[in-house]
Amino acid sequence: MEIDFNKNNDGLVPAIIQDATTKQVLMLGYMNAEAFSKTKETKKVTFFSRTKKRLWTKGEESGNFLNLVDYKLDCDNDTLLIQVKPVGPTCHKGTDTCWDEENKESFGFISKLESTIESRVKAGDSEKSYVASLFASGINKVAQKVGEEAVEVVIEAMDNNDDLFLSESADLLFHFLMLLQAKGYKLEDVVSVLKTREK
Repeated sequence: MEIDFNKNNDGLVPAIIQDATTKQVLMLGYMNAEAFSKTKETKKVTFFSRTKKRLWTKGEESGNFLNLVDYKLDCDNDTLLIQVKPVGPTCHKGTDTCWDEENKESFGFISKLESTIESRVKAGDSEKSYVASLFASGINKVAQKVGEEAVEVVIEAMDNNDDLFLSESADLLFHFLMLLQAKGYKLEDVVSVLKTREK
């Protein structure tokens, strides 16, 4: 891996810091060759501070280290993606990220869907919202609906209509997300259990 530290004539390359688990971008810093070497050696992310004009290990004062997991170089050889396990908040202002975002795992559209389900339940308008009306019927009805959708998925899996199979699979996933919330959980809780089984 040949990092082009001289591309900008200052000996520095940007280092994008990403949580290895959540994939959230935590911060941006700069590294010179010495900082990169120290990062690899100590397994703690070290930058070159442009204001202090010296090497600076993140967490050297706060204890909020960024423990190195992996690193990648971009296609132009002048930007690093550093994957880490953070110890505590990353930003000097005490937030998880330098963009004041919570560092939690996101499942993209699925997380958005979970938020939509949650907002419909909180709104509680069972006349306008299918989600609210099903929740109002109680957890037994929500669980029963998941069972019905699961049976329909199995039936469509044995048929040759892929569109129906995918449609029923979407219905099952949607109702399963509802059941999780009815029980006080989210998909991330299921993922956590799966991670304990990873070999």
